[in-house]
Amino acid sequence: MNTSPVRFAFILLPQFTMTAFAGLLDVLRLSADEGDLSRPVRCTWEVVAETLIPVRSSSGVQVVPTDLLGDPARFDYIIVVGGQWRARQSASPDVLDYLRRAARAQRHIVGLCTGVFALAQAGVLAGHRACVSWFHYWDFIHQFPHFDPEAVVADRLYVFDRRRITCSGGPASIDVAARILKRHLDPADVGKALRILQVDDADHSQPVQPLPPDVPADLPPPVGRAVLLMQQHAGQALELSELAGRLGLSPRQLQRLFKASMGISPQAYARDLRLRLAAWMLERTDKSIATIASDCGFADAAHMGRAFRTHHGMAPGAWRSRAGAAEKAV
Repeated sequence: MNTSPVRFAFILLPQFTMTAFAGLLDVLRLSADEGDLSRPVRCTWEVVAETLIPVRSSSGVQVVPTDLLGDPARFDYIIVVGGQWRARQSASPDVLDYLRRAARAQRHIVGLCTGVFALAQAGVLAGHRACVSWFHYWDFIHQFPHFDPEAVVADRLYVFDRRRITCSGGPASIDVAARILKRHLDPADVGKALRILQVDDADHSQPVQPLPPDVPADLPPPVGRAVLLMQQHAGQALELSELAGRLGLSPRQLQRLFKASMGISPQAYARDLRLRLAAWMLERTDKSIATIASDCGFADAAHMGRAFRTHHGMAPGAWRSRAGAAEKAV
């Protein structure tokens, strides 16, 4: 096994999530030497930025960078840690240039949480799959309309695709760190770090994202995956047969399991998702109501309007006006 240390650079975006940063970093720290002294022997790390001004996390805690950006080729892995992300937000030009140079230098580039947005902005995800949290899925699709929707993965915790690694964030960063380090270090050293952190040796082949808060937490695994896939494809309205095929079930099996677990049919749940997506787009985009109706799988604006009024209690135009007034009040 290579005795040279594995070199990591962290780029912390404004309002980054501490959990994603600390989880990955602690696995590096605890795997780094023979004892528990956190000496950077087997792997080293720096927090790099354009300046040494502290970067504020989403919790308000600030982290001081340890070095300037410099040459990305001095690192093996470049890890971009995101967090809160607002419409039309962008990583800085210096960070985007740094990521492009890292890609040209054949470095591994990792996007944690909304760090994937910065990777997409830099253009270093072209031809790769990207893991996005279901919570940020429609923000990502709206901000990057030319990104292949089939390459966006919103039902998995992370995706390793050649030299690009993307992760939905949170504690899943621990799994990502373990999988990266097992490429380079003795798995026993990585296992020791995980035991100290009191987490399982997470080596799942199909790690699934946690379910949205509006569905039961104890869903059978196939129904949980169906919910995540339906959320991801809300605008395309997957046929029941295609959805069942992706889950290795027959349409009849999926229909029966879904109704027993969720209390409604898959078709009814998909309709509710389309209406929720329409409400999101009315609030967050400038698209016309007719375009939103088309994007959400309705025949036309009138069709969406009837369903929207029944579900939300008001017309789409009134919903948009109310959301605009609330934003101005803030």
